[in-house]
Amino acid sequence: MIYCVEDDNNIRELIIYTLNNTGFNASGFSGGYDLFKAINHKRPELILLDIMLPDENGVEILKTLRKNPDTKNIPVIMLTAKSNEYDKVIALDNGADDYVTKPFGMMELISRIKAVLRRANENTSYEVINYEGITIDERKHTVLLNNERVELTVKEFELLLTLVKSANIVMTRDMLLESIWGYSFDGETRTVDVHIRSLRKKLGTFGDYIETVHGIGYKLGKKDEK
Repeated sequence: MIYCVEDDNNIRELIIYTLNNTGFNASGFSGGYDLFKAINHKRPELILLDIMLPDENGVEILKTLRKNPDTKNIPVIMLTAKSNEYDKVIALDNGADDYVTKPFGMMELISRIKAVLRRANENTSYEVINYEGITIDERKHTVLLNNERVELTVKEFELLLTLVKSANIVMTRDMLLESIWGYSFDGETRTVDVHIRSLRKKLGTFGDYIETVHGIGYKLGKKDEK
């Protein structure tokens, strides 16, 4: 089941019609109240969430979803007319799995949905990873630095996890975009740079493990290996 939260009746009905005719089951809502009421009855596989809503901003709804243990892992794709990079980063930093800018084609939306669901289904095995004082618990979605917890956004967590799992391997910006966001933002690799800066700051001295490979991307390695 896919839930679509969109206050424009025409857009919502078109999305629901397309989903129901391409192998999905879908229901639509005009705002957050009806969404949460439906979630209490049936948990969806994925949520399509507009940002500009009359009763509550979509990002605030997203934050509420991510704070609740019962809904924090539901994949969410944001739908919005906003297209600048700042809005994308805000949505992604608060846990969105993807971001589709209006106007969009229905086949593009279906492709994005399938990609997000595929990644969600692949992430069914979890482990606790230790690297030079950094402990990452995939199931609990927590990071400890020398046993002290640090709070990361969803994308910062995924970025650190990807770098740790690929320790000492140079990851290009495009590779990180593909691995974490599922596709390239048409060359907008600054999204990665913004998240790297934020991640380094939150990691403190552990942020020194993340090395910039100029003109290519980033790699994570021990301090004595640099």
